[in-house]
Amino acid sequence: MNGYFTVLFLTIGSSFLCMGQENINTNPSIELTTIAQVNQGNSYITFPTDIGNIEPLWFEGNLIPNFYIRQSKDSRLMGIITPQIIIRMYQEESYPVKTPSYIPQLTVYYSLSSLTEVNSLSIFGKFAHHSNGQNGDFYLQNGEINLKSGNFSTNYYELGLIKTNYNTRFNAAQFFRTSIEIHPQSSTMEEMDGIYSLYRWNNLFSIFRLPQVGNPGKKKNASISLKGQAIWMFGELNNWDDLSLNRLNLSLTFYYHPKFLEDIGLFAQIYHGLDYYNIYFNHQLDIIRFGIMTEKLRF
Repeated sequence: MNGYFTVLFLTIGSSFLCMGQENINTNPSIELTTIAQVNQGNSYITFPTDIGNIEPLWFEGNLIPNFYIRQSKDSRLMGIITPQIIIRMYQEESYPVKTPSYIPQLTVYYSLSSLTEVNSLSIFGKFAHHSNGQNGDFYLQNGEINLKSGNFSTNYYELGLIKTNYNTRFNAAQFFRTSIEIHPQSSTMEEMDGIYSLYRWNNLFSIFRLPQVGNPGKKKNASISLKGQAIWMFGELNNWDDLSLNRLNLSLTFYYHPKFLEDIGLFAQIYHGLDYYNIYFNHQLDIIRFGIMTEKLRF
């Protein structure tokens, strides 16, 4: 994975180098809804071509419908209700969809800057629930985790900020998000103590290459985007040392929206870290995947 680390860090570094090249008078405005969309994530479906150590899948689907709560389009305060669901269909007899991840969440955003400012700062707070809809015993009789019907459930809070910049040289919007995620022990299953991280530091770097401004015939979707994410997991976790690199989750996603498609595009992703799919959280993944993704970013 050394090559992957190099690519990710070079991407992050280049985004910081570009942040100083700005011209406020010619920059397009970036709405709070757009900032929220970048933070909430995107719906996608993967192809059955995963490369790595994940179980053979027909697809993984991530469904993230967002319902906006705000007084008007120009509001600096906005809420979003998101009934997120992640499902995996396995390449097994009868094509089973095992223990989907249900992640309903409520997120509130507030812009600390004027809505006309391109280079802005926003804060957000989130309350979310993550479960798999099962009620079986967490462990099997042999001591292994019951992946088929074992109950998985946790609630968590997340608080963070989002810095937005625009780069005129590359016609690109840039976002940096950092946040702290807390899973209260009282809201997390007792069986997960010591093997599931209750405290996480999330960081996301996003660069969106925009279509040419001023051409009414052009679609307003972001044509190219690059996202790098790093998550550090704190607390008691599998008896790992506090500085163990096993605590680090990394992902890099490249998205391209071709002109002949309306609201979807193609993506490629590299992921290294613990599994994010409910009760499978103890699996270490190193995968490369491809698929289609929605990227409805309106600038």
